[in-house]
Amino acid sequence: MTALRPEREDSYGGAPYESYGSGPYEVPVDAAAYEPPLDQAAYEAPLDSAVYASAGDPATYASAGVESAGDPATQSTSYAPRPLDDETVALRIPEPSARPVGGESLSDSDASSASPATGTTSGGRAARRKAAKGRHGRHGGTSPEPESAQTPEGGRALSRVEARKQERARKASPAVVASRAIGEVFITTGVLMLLFVSYQLWWTNVRAHAQADKETSSLQNGWASGQRNPGTFAPGQGFAILHIPKLDVVVPIAEGVSNKKVLDRGMVGHYAEGKLKTAMPDAKTGNFALAGHRNTHGEPFRYVNKLTAGDPIVVETQDKYYVYKMASVLPVTSPSNTSVIDPVPKGSSFTGPGRYITLTTCTPEFTSKYRLIVWGKMVEERPRSKGKPDALVQ
Repeated sequence: MTALRPEREDSYGGAPYESYGSGPYEVPVDAAAYEPPLDQAAYEAPLDSAVYASAGDPATYASAGVESAGDPATQSTSYAPRPLDDETVALRIPEPSARPVGGESLSDSDASSASPATGTTSGGRAARRKAAKGRHGRHGGTSPEPESAQTPEGGRALSRVEARKQERARKASPAVVASRAIGEVFITTGVLMLLFVSYQLWWTNVRAHAQADKETSSLQNGWASGQRNPGTFAPGQGFAILHIPKLDVVVPIAEGVSNKKVLDRGMVGHYAEGKLKTAMPDAKTGNFALAGHRNTHGEPFRYVNKLTAGDPIVVETQDKYYVYKMASVLPVTSPSNTSVIDPVPKGSSFTGPGRYITLTTCTPEFTSKYRLIVWGKMVEERPRSKGKPDALVQ
């Protein structure tokens, strides 16, 4: 300690050394006495414990040949023990020593090489930032491993050329890309077809049934209110209701056989245009011909092939009920065979004029390649004032 210090008491609360005389106790030591002895044994000889015990006694210093520190002649060679202070007696945390487990000290080169391994970087802030960028990249991410450092499973490092070849091998070939594109097209087409089929087989029936029920209710409400229908009807206008009790069919009859105005709305159409014009139910003779969908759009004629001879078919109008009995069926015919709706239809069992009904629809199911024909003959004309016919009461 080279700094000046104030006088202090000794560790036992006594007066400082200066209180025992005019000057501090100094141990005059000859220059030869402090020269290290050549003999190692003399140097390592233990000191007398009595000397240490009486270190605080001035007489001890005198017996050892120590003169007063006040003598200028001996100040240059005298020894004065430093007083105990806080820094001398207090416990201290030992400085960390850069020693490995074996006890050997690390050299400067070893310490510098061990620093990156432990994650600490010596130097200032700039050095630490530079080291951090080298470890984690510019933006804090892990720095990519060079291609030459990438090793396959065998452990051999890949060269840059080999790594590029391996990367190209992992890429899909044009044939694979084309097959994937074709597969996606097929999948998309399949999904679209499924949606279209769902629309045709389910949604069109839902919508057509709703429209047909609305038209039936409108006709019945109009008849109940006494509203009179004109003698002729516009295309698409409903004027009667068809009942087929065996098939549980109740569907409105509209003028014309247009898909958009009549058939696709779930109604049955009356042939009433051009060369295909047929008689009305109240005609004295003639053939009342109707057309309807067998599949989709309400499909009112889907099961007409199950009708047998004698099954009732009823046409309800504002004033009367017209009851027909099923007479015969033509399972398959060409769509261009219009003779089946003649006043005396060809191919039926009828031989002369009469009051007939003809039902036409597509066959086979879900196609429109051919036509299925069902004929019936009127057996009863019943005014509404007399109530419903027996075919509708049962």
